[in-house]
Amino acid sequence: MRHSKLQKQVLALYRQFLQAGREKPGFVPRIREEFRVSARIKRTDVMHIEYLYRRRQRQLEQLRDVNTKQLGSFSKPTENS
Repeated sequence: MRHSKLQKQVLALYRQFLQAGREKPGFVPRIREEFRVSARIKRTDVMHIEYLYRRRQRQLEQLRDVNTKQLGSFSKPTENS
């Protein structure tokens, strides 16, 4: 199966997150979980995927900052009804 350009970009971003997270204890499991949750988004929802991609690019820059000690939530918290 061939990946679209956007899929390749998201996979590259995921790898960059994992690489940056290895230097900080406890970050990798959280990164994996957040990307797994986002993987459930329908492929046809391109606008939402692009939004999350841009948002995560900004979060990656924050993660790469040497002063980052804690990882906030990547996604909106879900409300239990």
